[in-house]
Amino acid sequence: MNSKKEEILHRQSQLSPAKKALLQQRLSGKFKIETHSLQSIPRRSSTGPAPVSFAQQRLWFLHQLDPDSVCYNIPVSVRLTGAIDAAALEQTFNEIVRRHEILRTTFKIVDGQPVQDIAPALAMTLPVVNLGKLPETARDREVQRLVTEECQQLFDLAAGPLMRSKLLQLGDREHLLLFVIHHIISDGWSAGVLIREIATLYNAFSQNQPSPLPELPIQYADFAIWQRQWLQGEILETQLAYWKQQLGSTPPILELPTDRPRSANQTTRSAKQLLALSPALTEALKTLSQQEGVTLFMTLLAAFKALLFRYKGQQDIVVGSPIANRNRAETEGLIGFLVNTLVLRTNLSGNPTFREILQRVRELCLGAYAHQDLPFEKLVQEMQPERNLGHPLLFPVWFVLQNSPVPALKLPGVTLTLSELDIGEARNDLKLDLTETPEGIKGFFEYKTDLFEAATIARMAELFQILLNRVVEQPGIPLNVLAETLAIAEKQQQLSKEKEFQEARRQKLGNIQRKAVTNSIQEIS
Repeated sequence: MNSKKEEILHRQSQLSPAKKALLQQRLSGKFKIETHSLQSIPRRSSTGPAPVSFAQQRLWFLHQLDPDSVCYNIPVSVRLTGAIDAAALEQTFNEIVRRHEILRTTFKIVDGQPVQDIAPALAMTLPVVNLGKLPETARDREVQRLVTEECQQLFDLAAGPLMRSKLLQLGDREHLLLFVIHHIISDGWSAGVLIREIATLYNAFSQNQPSPLPELPIQYADFAIWQRQWLQGEILETQLAYWKQQLGSTPPILELPTDRPRSANQTTRSAKQLLALSPALTEALKTLSQQEGVTLFMTLLAAFKALLFRYKGQQDIVVGSPIANRNRAETEGLIGFLVNTLVLRTNLSGNPTFREILQRVRELCLGAYAHQDLPFEKLVQEMQPERNLGHPLLFPVWFVLQNSPVPALKLPGVTLTLSELDIGEARNDLKLDLTETPEGIKGFFEYKTDLFEAATIARMAELFQILLNRVVEQPGIPLNVLAETLAIAEKQQQLSKEKEFQEARRQKLGNIQRKAVTNSIQEIS
């Protein structure tokens, strides 16, 4: 009985924030399953060009506006420790490309509109670059150069392929597997699918065994066709009605504490400020979430919105957040661009307590999750916000909580360590990206360097931790008191930094004076 209960609790812990919230709502009897949402996605009958999904259509359009941007390149690296069979690894990649049509897809224009052009076959090679003979310092420098070069290389959506890979040999038993995929054929969930399939197939091929993976029930093109056929009529109107009511005509643009003015010519160059919450604070946040009947995602989002309120006093706060959009069994094992964007708007008027903010965010998220099937692209089309390349559509701020990391993968004689790479470009002005780990919540603030100084974001990260510690101690704290607490903390930070600067300056002047005296004595003697 205990083992069954532990299994259920483990499976619940692996659910995404959205699925956790919907499970809570369903168990409370408030969640109604719509029969149309359970209909299976059929396989298409045609093998010719397929329509693009709504998400692909918008990304294709953005690519036409800015074809030289690499901010939609998704790079992933896997460090392999052990004896590697490069031929089996290349065979693995080719089998994955055979299984997933989307990896053989390019985009062409038919009657003025983009369509998916799926090649019947595509042979992939895995270039191997041997860096093992270089001295360690030179090798590390060359690895960084090659990684940067791969991340910054543009994709041709019409010519393809839209995935490339390379194996860097660092030593006899040390390799770095690097692959970069364009977002129009992939997303974060897809990276996990790709890594798991690499592990399973390499395990088989390196031992001269056939693939143990079953054929996919559908392909991405099937999803794209189904999505366009399904999302119309009453279903579309129901989804649109919710979001129109939630967002109104045009949501207010969130004002940020930028250090430089925004311009239409600003770049997407970015930097990151790391953030790590202690295990004790992480557990305290989870306990608070349970006590208030909310998920950890909701608690962290509420805290983030309270932090944003502190800067400009803006009460109507709109933040974007991704949702996997894998709520059908057929899509769970697909590689493809399925992720959707939720526009989360919260009103903080009336000086609510943090506990009250939690409940407002809870209701907001539950409503958004229940209406997550409307693609962000359809929402943009309906809202028709003014397009400005200097300002993101609908929201400039992004919030992410990842609680389903890729599990430890076992290969014969090989250890895999997965890491994401930073391409140095950002799609949004500011993003808070958090991940649950056994050591506590970790993550980073990503920001556009054309808008923010590094010191501004470093202070923001410190204030976020101060805010989190305060709300777990006093969830009934009013918003204005919380904002005042942060203002005092920031002033103390600035005074401390100024004191450190003055002390460093005095020491430097003292060193200069001592050196001058010493030189004078030497000249006299």
